[in-house]
Amino acid sequence: MHYQTTPSWGCYVSTSALEDPIERIERLAAENAVVIFSVSTCCMCHAIKRLFCGMGVNPTVYELDEDPRGGDMEKALMRLLGSSSPVPVVFIGGKLVGAMDRVMASHINGTLVPLLKDVGALWL
Repeated sequence: MHYQTTPSWGCYVSTSALEDPIERIERLAAENAVVIFSVSTCCMCHAIKRLFCGMGVNPTVYELDEDPRGGDMEKALMRLLGSSSPVPVVFIGGKLVGAMDRVMASHINGTLVPLLKDVGALWL
């Protein structure tokens, strides 16, 4: 698989301690065309990463279990989704698409590919 795993804590050490988790998520999500918040040991996260990579999309992946503030971000994602299962969570073009069920529904109904094309993540 070809996706970029980004240590979300590495580049933002000075500001991340002060930043609200939801603001941090929104900022990180806006930095790349496709962003996945994941946990490295989660099978559903692995499946969603494989879906995007299989389509030729190179998502930026933030592994929350490798981030010192990952627990706070997971709680914030649960609040955003209104769900007890926070990962995987996908943002496309800085906008929340949702968890696995929403992404798969978009893929099946044919709305995912146009969305990816609109943000420049897919050129076919």
